[in-house]
Amino acid sequence: MTVTDFTSKTKLLIDNLKGVCANYGLGNDGNEYKIITQTFLYKFMNDKFGYEIRKIDKSLAETDNWESAITAYSDEQYTLLLMQMPPDSAKLKREHYISFLHNRQNEEQFHKLFDDTLRDIALFNNDIFSVKTGTGARVTLFDELTQYISDSSLRDNFARALINQLVNFSFEQIFKQKFDFFATIFEYMIKDYNKDGGGKYAEYYTPHAVSKIIAEILAPEPVSNVTVYDPSAGSGQLLMNLAHAIGEDRCTIYSQDISQKSSSMLRLNLVLNNLVHSIQNIIQGNTLTNPYHRQSDKLMKFDYIVSNPPFKLDFSEFRDSLDNKENKARFFAGIPKVPKKSKDKMAIYLLFIQHIMHSLAPKGKAAVVVPTGFITAQSGIEKTIRQKLVDDRMLRGVVSMPSNIFATTGTNVSILFIDRDNTKGDIVLMDASKLGTTVKDGKNQKTLLSEAEERLIVETFNCRQAKEDFTVLVSYDQIKEKNYSYSAGQYFEVKIEYVDITEEEFTSKLQSFEKNLQNMFSESKALEKEILNNLKNLSFNTVVSTHHQDQHNANSTTSTPEAEPATPEAEPAEAPVSKPATPEAEPVEVPVSEPVKDTPKKHKQK
Repeated sequence: MTVTDFTSKTKLLIDNLKGVCANYGLGNDGNEYKIITQTFLYKFMNDKFGYEIRKIDKSLAETDNWESAITAYSDEQYTLLLMQMPPDSAKLKREHYISFLHNRQNEEQFHKLFDDTLRDIALFNNDIFSVKTGTGARVTLFDELTQYISDSSLRDNFARALINQLVNFSFEQIFKQKFDFFATIFEYMIKDYNKDGGGKYAEYYTPHAVSKIIAEILAPEPVSNVTVYDPSAGSGQLLMNLAHAIGEDRCTIYSQDISQKSSSMLRLNLVLNNLVHSIQNIIQGNTLTNPYHRQSDKLMKFDYIVSNPPFKLDFSEFRDSLDNKENKARFFAGIPKVPKKSKDKMAIYLLFIQHIMHSLAPKGKAAVVVPTGFITAQSGIEKTIRQKLVDDRMLRGVVSMPSNIFATTGTNVSILFIDRDNTKGDIVLMDASKLGTTVKDGKNQKTLLSEAEERLIVETFNCRQAKEDFTVLVSYDQIKEKNYSYSAGQYFEVKIEYVDITEEEFTSKLQSFEKNLQNMFSESKALEKEILNNLKNLSFNTVVSTHHQDQHNANSTTSTPEAEPATPEAEPAEAPVSKPATPEAEPVEVPVSEPVKDTPKKHKQK
């Protein structure tokens, strides 16, 4: 069977599980992702168990049905077999097998047997597969999935429908596949669940192209026994790609995320990618208020840190709790203040950048996805962070990505690369915004990078190549001169193109320019003359007369003959009540209003 066949069959299983959920009223339900991911994981663990015991006992490898053959084992033999299982595989009792459930599906209360089996698998492997919360509590591997069906009379049939989808084919051959296969399957599985809800600042998926570029820039050479950390891990795509670039057996992963949903997806991702040994380091909790990973009484320092943090989020409820002496060094640039309006636009990503800088080992490297506006902001926390990266000589470079590289947001993004070992400089600033092809992704536009474009970004960055209108190499001093701007465009050389022309062509162009200038000068003089003539014809009587006529026209259009009471504009007409008006004074008395009094003052100023 080819990789394409494995991929299509695996996707078909996922689609069928979604179909079961839809048939029982759970399509697009908030719990659907738990049913899909946990049922898939049960199938994966069952078949992985079979794959591993066949390698331990060669007699089982020769049978067509290992689940039947293993019934001949005594309890002692079976216990010994479990002891030889590799640490990244779940240990299963014989009653945990899918075939065992499938053969008993016609029993009453089958849904209870189904749920109890999953719960027992979780407890039997709790030390390896449980995720811890910030308080130390353990989140087990499986939930009671049939309880999400509100009508209890349908639960047996629901459990039967799920188990029947799991016996159609075996996963055993896919365990020989590589990372790219599982990355494709994982992306397909969670594509409907990485949009909304599920957590305070959870981002469930970073595009594969972005993750791959980050991994290949951070780890271009072999390393071993290193730590990798993501403080806002989401589903863990950044971690998986970097672990694959380093080698799954040469690194240990650490993460924290406040979302239970994303932590569950990350656990699944670790299981699929042979990183089970790192599940114990996956923490569900608030990284900003309660960072979990510590060494003694200080925050743990990591060799590699990757993060695609939320950009804007309302964290007003715990903002003040961060503003204390303990966090002064961690949040050195400051904590965004709570605005009176639009609290959901608080720049929480600035806290994550500062936390990452604080958590780097002495020679640590990091990559952070940031809004492109961060790299040029002229003041505030953004500039203070950029200034410290330069002043402390720990900036590796910036890659400004194409717009819509994330289909779910229109925000332009850049990747900030930090390297505590880059003290000499040679900082790479890259403008990759013109790369990629725009495609339709549902209602949104999405930009896709080709493999050649991904390779261009990685190789140009890693080789520190300067390419016209694409990359520039700058020093720390040059960045200081540009007010700490990280925008490549501000450093590109301004090119002046020269065109060879003959002496005759030069003379002709010069004469044309001279003629145009003479025409403009002539028009300017005519205009000046006209303005001066108009000013000479202007007199005091003309201004007053014009004002009287404008006021008369205004009164004519706003008053009627029947209107006895005077309007505010006509108030000066009341003056004769206290002083009889003479015929000679009439032209002066009637218009004695504030505008007329001001007219001579204006005339005098002129």
